[in-house]
Amino acid sequence: MTIKVGIIGGTGYTGVELLRLLHTHEGVEVIAISSRSEVGQLVGDFFPSLAGQTQLIFTKSDDKILDSCDIIFFATPHGVAMKTAGNFIHQGIKVIDLGPDFRLRDKNEYAQWYGLDNFQGDLLASSVYGLSEINRAQIKTANLIGNPGCFPTTVLLALKPLIEQKLIDLSTIIVDAKTGVSGAGRGANQAMLLCETSESVKAYGISGHRHYPEIKQELSSLAGGKPIGLTFIPHLVPMIRGMESTIYVDLLETDIEVQSIFEQAYKDEYFVNVLGAGVIPATRNVKSSNFCQIGVQHAVGGKLVVTCVIDNLVKGAAGQAIQNMNIMFGLDEKTGLSSMGLLP
Repeated sequence: MTIKVGIIGGTGYTGVELLRLLHTHEGVEVIAISSRSEVGQLVGDFFPSLAGQTQLIFTKSDDKILDSCDIIFFATPHGVAMKTAGNFIHQGIKVIDLGPDFRLRDKNEYAQWYGLDNFQGDLLASSVYGLSEINRAQIKTANLIGNPGCFPTTVLLALKPLIEQKLIDLSTIIVDAKTGVSGAGRGANQAMLLCETSESVKAYGISGHRHYPEIKQELSSLAGGKPIGLTFIPHLVPMIRGMESTIYVDLLETDIEVQSIFEQAYKDEYFVNVLGAGVIPATRNVKSSNFCQIGVQHAVGGKLVVTCVIDNLVKGAAGQAIQNMNIMFGLDEKTGLSSMGLLP
């Protein structure tokens, strides 16, 4: 069986990343990719990295060819998938939204953080939060996936073993996170110019970042509904792609063998690598790959420090979406995603 894939919103970084990864996926064929602004243009002309590799042409998002797909990826701004995903689901077409429309469960929080009120509760009720290492069983039977945000992916994977075994104080979690410039998207933005970002590091979203409620929601879910005390501060760093989160937590007991707990928790997870005791992960280790690396250490002063790195465009977006697709169609999760990180 060849899975027929459509991509809506194909001109951004996640769109081209989906194309790059799906191009080598043995079980799929991308039959349609849409764009509001580039209708009729050859994809290989728009993305020179794909020149000679695809004959796809950008279509409209309501082109009938999309109705022939088995699955649709939305790589669109917030509000788009919420409005139109139901049309495909009602036809029996599976949907994975790489945007935020099916992540938050509370309509008031969605309105607060995204400024929209096109919240469709019935549709959301049938969706699954698509972090494979946490919700694999639900993903298998899902028709609609809300792909996780990149920052939440690092935090949830880093804290899952500690929260599930009730080892940390849930009221004192601090996340100090860094992301490359590609996380801001491909649109023109003065703040993302080379002269603005090079040789500079800057915190942002201190008064509130859109991933904050998503992180709290899913951490609380891991904790069985208990409230979460979270401080989350992201930083923009001068690199193109990559994400690192340094997470500070308080252990409830001092004699816990944390390293072995992490190793045991992820021993069967191909895409999550727990590094050896004292080894600190770096973003360059996972560049262009779907892998996550985690390191655990005790800091001077008593805090436990968990560091986690991913490629924000792969495990933090397109790669995670394809991993979810593989699960939904009963394929090996590694299919199309086994490439290692690029060095140097």
